[in-house]
Amino acid sequence: MVAPEGLPKYERICKENDIKALFEQGVGVSAYPYRVIYLFRHDDSRRPTVRLLVSVSKKRFHHAVSRNRVKRLMREAWRRNKAPLYEICERDNISVDVALVYTATVIHSYEEMFTKTQKAVKELVARYEKHSQTAR
Repeated sequence: MVAPEGLPKYERICKENDIKALFEQGVGVSAYPYRVIYLFRHDDSRRPTVRLLVSVSKKRFHHAVSRNRVKRLMREAWRRNKAPLYEICERDNISVDVALVYTATVIHSYEEMFTKTQKAVKELVARYEKHSQTAR
């Protein structure tokens, strides 16, 4: 299965229990301007998927317009860069939950967010490959 072009509902983390599990059990990595928290799951009851949670602090961006703009840019950058994670999920029959927390205090350009998201996805792929090698 190829990664869906869009970002459908089943690729978003919405339930409180899922969010809580991600932040309690997940591993965090800093990849400026993001803090990336991820959790790899082997769940046979669900199809392999990559799910995303986007967070922008009200403390850093007081106006909702700014927060929403950052979230739109983050989702679009993620949508265009998620394919390598989907390949791993399909290959190893796993699911990945990812939280992108925006830590910068200024709104970066889309091009910069795109490259940083690409870098974060590559880092997640590398971490999974390293983890799967040590588990064998």
